[in-house]
Amino acid sequence: MHQNIAVLLSGNGSNLKAIIDKGIKVSFVVSNNSKALGLKIAKNANIPSYTWDNVSELEKEVLKLINEYNVKLLVLAGFMKLLSRNFVTTLPSKFIVNIHPSLLPKYKGMNAIKQALEDCAEYTGVTIHYVDEGIDSGSIIKQYTIKINKNDNLELLKERLQLIEHRFYPDTINSILSMK
Repeated sequence: MHQNIAVLLSGNGSNLKAIIDKGIKVSFVVSNNSKALGLKIAKNANIPSYTWDNVSELEKEVLKLINEYNVKLLVLAGFMKLLSRNFVTTLPSKFIVNIHPSLLPKYKGMNAIKQALEDCAEYTGVTIHYVDEGIDSGSIIKQYTIKINKNDNLELLKERLQLIEHRFYPDTINSILSMK
């Protein structure tokens, strides 16, 4: 049985593509950025997509869409805005999942990869976590660790981390859906 998910994104949609490629049923995609390349990925996959620049309006409309499409999980995939406390607490616990390019609780928020490099961290990784009212503070579902190489720069490390994201985010989403 396919469980429906919805995806919120702001950028190029590489995690959306990985999710679609894994055969996960995406009911709709929402972006706060009408120029997000991820919207083209949704369109090419015949997935309804919506955009609202205003985040409070976006949240209000997403709540309606979740009910309309009977969504079981809301997936953040490069959604670069903070969801309001009211929005997060309106939905059931463990309903929203996110992926972050660091080993949380280290390097929360924006520029996590840059923060790890500037901190001369020996390791970094990817964290898949539930979303709560805080910034990257929800309970951790899974983490994947990689060693930071001496030759890693921002682009190389980002590429290495995205390979991990694209492999493990869809698997984790499937695992969560199998428990719902």
